[in-house]
Amino acid sequence: MVKVDELDLQILSELSKDSSISVPILSKKINVNSSVVYSRIKRLIKQKLIERFTIIVNDAELGYNVKALTGINMDAKKRDHVIEELFKIDGVREIAEVTGRFDILVTMYVKSLDQMHKMISEKIGRIEGIQSSESFIEMKSRTKAMPYKPSKDID
Repeated sequence: MVKVDELDLQILSELSKDSSISVPILSKKINVNSSVVYSRIKRLIKQKLIERFTIIVNDAELGYNVKALTGINMDAKKRDHVIEELFKIDGVREIAEVTGRFDILVTMYVKSLDQMHKMISEKIGRIEGIQSSESFIEMKSRTKAMPYKPSKDID
């Protein structure tokens, strides 16, 4: 595990809220010299604590108003085939192997409930190796940036 100090955690916390923030603005915000912030960011990248800087697209503004999580149970011998086939489906965004009652959770985005129904019944349901599935349509979601700060409550 890479060693980080409070300043590193402060920088990570601010960048996780807005990765487009400029170094001068970030340095003013956390009250640290710009050259120090710049060198810390470069080090965090080199240590692979920062993997990439990215954007978050507003899916709803593009018409992708329906999000679902689908729990899938599958034949373990066909795991690679199932995952490969799922990623071929437009709208499948993420596949997570999980513990619990499902083998994987699939995150999907589409423009309508009708499209979601077709995706689940006509595409996912026909993949060889899938034994069962259960879908959960997202009604409302709330998120927050991860506060990368030292905590006395967590070891």
